[in-house]
Amino acid sequence: MRSFFAKYKLFGWVLLGLSIVIISLFYSALQPKKTLPIYQPADFNPELVDSTLQHVKRYHTIADFSLINQNGVRVTQEDYKDKIYVADFFFTTCPTICPIMTKNMKDIQDQIMEDTEVLLLSHSVTPDIDSVAQLKKYAIEKGVKDEKWNLVTGSKKAIYELARKSYLAVKDDGDGGPFDMIHTENFILVDKERRIRGTYDGTNPEEIQELLEDLKVLKASYAD
Repeated sequence: MRSFFAKYKLFGWVLLGLSIVIISLFYSALQPKKTLPIYQPADFNPELVDSTLQHVKRYHTIADFSLINQNGVRVTQEDYKDKIYVADFFFTTCPTICPIMTKNMKDIQDQIMEDTEVLLLSHSVTPDIDSVAQLKKYAIEKGVKDEKWNLVTGSKKAIYELARKSYLAVKDDGDGGPFDMIHTENFILVDKERRIRGTYDGTNPEEIQELLEDLKVLKASYAD
């Protein structure tokens, strides 16, 4: 009897291994694929949303834009057509959260350098200070790659409206002045249809990792 079991021992182990693989494949196939939500203005803290949009629950997209980047080149929505991108709001003289946000955006840039589907877009909330020359100096200091990452400036009105009505990423400054804002630490993940698919704390390494994982999920949704 012992010799019988010894004879078929290898076969038994192979059969057990195959059984484990088959069960694992069935289990994976039965698990629902992760999908990302499509965020609407009504999903956000009202402080971040223009009052005209706080009730909107569907069909929200990023509006057309026309801004100037660190090289003095005009950047519009056409430069981001059929691209996934990560957007944020900052200013070059910010001494608090911006250096951390910029470092983390740089880390994202390093992860996507060879990925032709993904770009980055950072908007200055102090365009009166952040001239093209100032943005270029900042870009060089922080390791910005022009082909992947635009730092943009423009009229304060245009940037304010994008921030409040499109990206839902800044607060009013509270003094009642028009087109004044306090930017948040939010990074915004935007899909190829210009819809918001995620927001993340740009100062938090764990949320940066979550963003990178969600980016993979979003890319996979276009491959299906």
